This record gives sequence, C-alpha cells and structure tokens, in this order.
Amino acid sequence: MSIITDTLKSIVNGNGKGLVTFITGGDPDLRTTSSLIVSLARNGADIIEVGVPFSDPTADGPVIQR
Repeated sequence: MSIITDTLKSIVNGNGKGLVTFITGGDPDLRTTSSLIVSLARNGADIIEVGVPFSDPTADGPVIQR
C-alpha cells in the first residue's frame, strides 16, 4: 500500500471527509511553495498535490484545455 492509499482508507473509515489540496509548484516562487506545503500540512491537509506548471495542458482533459 502507498501512503496515499492508506490516507484515503483512513478517511473513508473515519468520518468520510478529507482535505485534498492542490498548489502549483514554484508559484510565485520555491520558498513560498515550501512554506505553503508546511502550512497546509500543519493545518489539516490530508493530501497535498503539487502540480508542475506546463504550457500545454493536453493531459488534463477537455475542461482544463478550454
């Protein structure tokens, strides 16, 4: 099992509510990204996804592409 799978199972077996967050890495800079990750973790984020900025969102699907 992965830590993500374990976290999701814990959420499902608990109250069924979790906080999954997303931030864009490096926006506005790496120091801020690092601070945001620490702050999110300290304030209850169950999962923190860090996205890599990319100019061509073809992998994101039609809604994001528009």
